[in-house]
Amino acid sequence: MRIRLLSVGRRMPRWVEDGVGEYARRMPPECALEIVEIEPAQRAKAAGGAAGEAAQAERYRREEGERLLKALPSGDLAVALDVGGKAWSTEQLAGELTRWLGGGRDVALLVGGPDGLSPACLERAERRWSLSPLTFPHPLVRVILAEQLYRAWSITRGHPYHRGGRL
Repeated sequence: MRIRLLSVGRRMPRWVEDGVGEYARRMPPECALEIVEIEPAQRAKAAGGAAGEAAQAERYRREEGERLLKALPSGDLAVALDVGGKAWSTEQLAGELTRWLGGGRDVALLVGGPDGLSPACLERAERRWSLSPLTFPHPLVRVILAEQLYRAWSITRGHPYHRGGRL
């Protein structure tokens, strides 16, 4: 199984590349982590006040959503990272990972741009996952996801990285 992190954004700072790379290297071949960067929409200053900003944000979500869906392989189980999604503990994520491994499909984690995911991405997703009710910068989300996936894998294998017990 491959886990694809489809994330809007380019040219991440070195600390992000290093952090994600470290955890991706630790993942075993049976659940390899792959980062797919999606070009963000070209942003411009909105005219027309709040209504103009809202319309522009919707356009950005739609444009970035089209790019995300184009990059999403048709057979992948799509999981949208969405503040309105279900929050999982690390142990619950380990359970999800176990189900993903047993499901025979690759998994795609969808991370939108600064304006969030488009309705089309949310509709395509089979699951919605909320990392936290807090708002994180998108570069940090990549590192958090990579680390939590590695931690979840370590739980499923009884590896000492996670100081808790095996599922």
